[in-house]
Amino acid sequence: MKCPGQDTQYWNEDAIFETKCPECGHPMEFFKDDATRRCGNCKKKIVNPKMDFGCASYCKFAEQCLGTLPEEFVAKRDDLFKDRVAVEMKKYLGTDFKHIGHAAKVANYAEKIGKKERADLPVILCAAYLYNIGVKNALEKYNSAEPEFVEKESPDVAKELMGRLGAKEELINEVVEIVGHHNRPEDGDSISRKVLHDADTLTRMAGCEKKAFVDNKEFYAELDRIFLTAAGHELAKQELIKIN
Repeated sequence: MKCPGQDTQYWNEDAIFETKCPECGHPMEFFKDDATRRCGNCKKKIVNPKMDFGCASYCKFAEQCLGTLPEEFVAKRDDLFKDRVAVEMKKYLGTDFKHIGHAAKVANYAEKIGKKERADLPVILCAAYLYNIGVKNALEKYNSAEPEFVEKESPDVAKELMGRLGAKEELINEVVEIVGHHNRPEDGDSISRKVLHDADTLTRMAGCEKKAFVDNKEFYAELDRIFLTAAGHELAKQELIKIN
């Protein structure tokens, strides 16, 4: 099988078009399924100006199109993929709105922290949506949503879900590593794990109303011990002061 968009039996007169090289102005001819072509004059690799790469976030034939794309387009594909993970997470958890809401909040905090820490956002956001994805199995098998059972069940569910969506093996492995380890990261652990730890911790603390009557100095000292990234610590101060 091949991508229907690449099958010439479905093509019409618009399938081949002419344009000008944006670098030197030399005439160029593109077939509609060309991801890129090299200008015959300046030799620059030019991206097809009429191709919509949005389908690359979900199409199983995407590698046929993306193999020769510039790195920034491949990176964009990973960025779009997180949105599909979020949708599948919601489908999988069904009416468990408590944990769906928790995952959305973790992802929100993880994105804010990850941007400031210059972390790998596609990895972090996929992991955020799937951080507690094992809760459904944990409840069915152990009648418990305790972290030890959730992190035990999360890796297999995350791997199956991402594999079904056509994720790259490297992305799957990084996400599975994160969702399978909810224990406090060590100094040598990846920044991705630290960001997820801080985002999940902040989500749980933001939902707790036990800060009343606690001295601010004592409270801030505790935050210093809990959060592992500078961005996470700063965001925690902002968010927890706001709700308390």
